[in-house]
Amino acid sequence: MRRVFFGLLLIVVQNLWADGPVRRPRILGVAHMAFFVSDLQKTRAFYKDFLGFAEVYTLKGKDGTERTAMLKINDDQYIELTVDSPKTDGRLSHVAFFTDDLSAMREYLASMGVAVPEKIDKGRAGNLAFTISDPEGHTLELMQYMPESWTSREKGEYMPESRIATRIEHIGVTAQDEEKEREFYIQVLGFIDQKKPQVPEGNECIEFGVYKKTPTPEFLGSRNHLCLLAHPGVEKVVEILRGRNPAIPVETHVLQRTNWHANIIDPDGTRIELVDR
Repeated sequence: MRRVFFGLLLIVVQNLWADGPVRRPRILGVAHMAFFVSDLQKTRAFYKDFLGFAEVYTLKGKDGTERTAMLKINDDQYIELTVDSPKTDGRLSHVAFFTDDLSAMREYLASMGVAVPEKIDKGRAGNLAFTISDPEGHTLELMQYMPESWTSREKGEYMPESRIATRIEHIGVTAQDEEKEREFYIQVLGFIDQKKPQVPEGNECIEFGVYKKTPTPEFLGSRNHLCLLAHPGVEKVVEILRGRNPAIPVETHVLQRTNWHANIIDPDGTRIELVDR
């Protein structure tokens, strides 16, 4: 009788576990931030020649013309530039986060009531990915770097000394309802609850540019922004940039008398922020 009781108890526990919440897979960091650009040649020159990043690869459209350029910040983080017109999010195309178990991530998000696609696709660069939307309608790409991908193939390469940053410090997106955005990123995606929510298993944060009225293109370009950790420090990087091209404005200010910040606007009005850690 005792064996039967414990057998039934085990079955009940197993069923409860099966019906319980799906554990969230790790979100390891920001993979890239993607922007729409009007002139790929002009904009890639800004990021390559002025900011010093190297272009890892280019993707072509069906007509054979270059459509997307990927510029490398470090082995895990990129800037993606795609030729297209502004959308409802202005020049912001999407933000990508990477995990080490994308299949489990899709299952987890579905269990949390997030609309997910029926299957996971493999991109032309060889990585797995799918997209979802946050409460404000921003497109979020969840991806997993694969061993056979172009990303893994170029590991340790395309990181010249000319680059003015070594990693992403935070990303910025617009928000009409900051509370809903924070709830999604913290309660669903597991971001660390702080002033700028932090990627749960990474270092990067997300910042919300709150608006009440219909945002202007200038507002979208300023708030949908990429913030980079300057190397070797903002003050030195500003000096380097002004030496490279004095005609491109670099706005600087100092917070709390010690922390240097700088802002640069790319050819399409997207703000690139530089900070010290």
